Parts: sequence; C-alpha cells; structure tokens
Amino acid sequence: MTNATLTKAAPTTESLTTASPMKAKAKEIDYKPDVKKSARASSSLGADSNKPVTVKMGVYDLDLYYKDFQALNKINLEFPENQVTALIGPSGCGKSTLLKSLNRMNDLIEGCRIEGEITLDGADARKTIDVNSLRRRVGMVFQQPNPFPMSVYDNIAFGPRTHGIKSRSDLDEVVERSLRDAAIWDELKDRLKKNALGLSGGQQQRLCIARALAVRPEVLLMDEATSALDPISTAKIEELVGELKTRYTVIMVTHNMLQALRVSDKTAFFLLGEMVETGVTDDIFTNPQDSRTADYVAGRFG
Repeated sequence: MTNATLTKAAPTTESLTTASPMKAKAKEIDYKPDVKKSARASSSLGADSNKPVTVKMGVYDLDLYYKDFQALNKINLEFPENQVTALIGPSGCGKSTLLKSLNRMNDLIEGCRIEGEITLDGADARKTIDVNSLRRRVGMVFQQPNPFPMSVYDNIAFGPRTHGIKSRSDLDEVVERSLRDAAIWDELKDRLKKNALGLSGGQQQRLCIARALAVRPEVLLMDEATSALDPISTAKIEELVGELKTRYTVIMVTHNMLQALRVSDKTAFFLLGEMVETGVTDDIFTNPQDSRTADYVAGRFG
C-alpha cells in the first residue's frame, strides 16, 4: 500500500476493484481459547476461494433496544474466520452499536437490552462465555487513541498482568511480540520507558492495537480506528490490518468507502438499524443487489 493510494480521487461505483490482499507470515499464538472450538461452516463463500469459510462469530435475529428505542432490528450476519469484515453505513445506522455488542460493551449502558443470539466459535457469547473471557478473546480498538497515562511498556503489559503474567522475562517477551505484531517495535523499542501520551496520534493508535493484541485475542474489533489519523498513519494501519488477518478475525466499522474496499474481504451495509445487504466486498461495491446500497456506495447519500 502506498500513500498515493490515499490521494486518488474517489472512483465511480462501476470502476471500483478490490485491492490485492496483503500477506504476512503467521506467528504461533501462545494462548489457547477458553472455550472449546466448535465453529459452524458458513454457506457463504470466501473472498479468495470457492470453498465455504469457517464462521468465527455470528449474530442471529439480533434486536437491540435502548429502553423503548430499537437500535438494531433482526440482524443476521456471520463473520468469517481470518477475514476482514467491514461494516458501512451513514451515521446512526447501528454499525457501531452492533460492533460493541460483540464483546458486550453495550452491557455498560443503562437500559440496553439485547434479544437474539451472538456466537463465538458456535458457543452463545452471552450465556455460556464469561464476560471477562469474552473480552479477552474479542479485543477492541476505539475511534480515538486512548493510551493509558503510563509508559509504553506498562501499557502493553497491563492486560497480561491482569491475566496473571508476573514474570519480567515473560512480560518482556509479550511486550516485544505485541509491538512487532502492531508494526511499531522499531519505532518504540528505545522508548519503552517513555510516557505513551508523548507519542504521535498514529503511534498511539498502533500502541492501542498492540495493547489489544497483548492478551492474544481471536477477534479484533476496530471502531473507525483511523478516522482521527492523518493519511500516512491511516495507510500504516490499513497495511497492518491486512497482515493481522492471517492470525486474527478482524471486524471494522468505517465511513471511508475506499478503506472498506482496500482492506476488507466482506462488507455489510447498514441503514436505520437494519442490515440492508452483505456479501463479498467487490460485489457490494460493483454489483449491489439493493438500490439503497448502490446509492450509498456511489455517494448519493450518507
């Protein structure tokens, strides 16, 4: 990915094509899942294969209410393992609400009520998986970089320490591995004792990604993680996302149509709390089946 990619004029709907997938050599994951894997096989096809893909997470007949207001209406969506799924749609359509439901962040909102099923490896994420275990397995990166007011090292070590890792040598290994996974080790290896708040915005966001990766999640949620960044930092994170999907399942919310096209394998379009259409990203942008999807990706509203 080059900076020039980000500066091109937005193409028409007919001319959009999917960027070549970025590849990275997978590393071994040390932590084992807390729940035995029994994933479903999806009937949908993978972006790069004619074979069915494995469903890592899924939502089925999902309704979400804030007291009397219904924010999500009968959402049915599956997230393929080791792929990037982009959630797109205008502001207030429910895409971030759905994202936060996947690791139960919405539980913290008073009056929030969820009906339907959310699964992780085929297990009911709300009924059979402890919330702390769920949030370790399903990490999240927010729109604004939010490093803790402590050193770079302590930011990364915070989660592993919470989960019982106390050995300095083990923590050193986790910190280096996480920063390497987030493609920022070379920039920060001589600044590990410096306060993380002194980093640039792009460095802070990659630090937050490294912090999320430190507890070895299986799924990474990204809520408009590049919207507050400059084009160069955005390009680095987009490239990173392409590398991360070799080891993790990535689900991202974005308002940037070209970003969804560049980095995602699957796209789902939301409007007014409903999922209008979902499919392989190239198909959504070049041959949408719903006129509302076609209008949105063409920039006629949103």
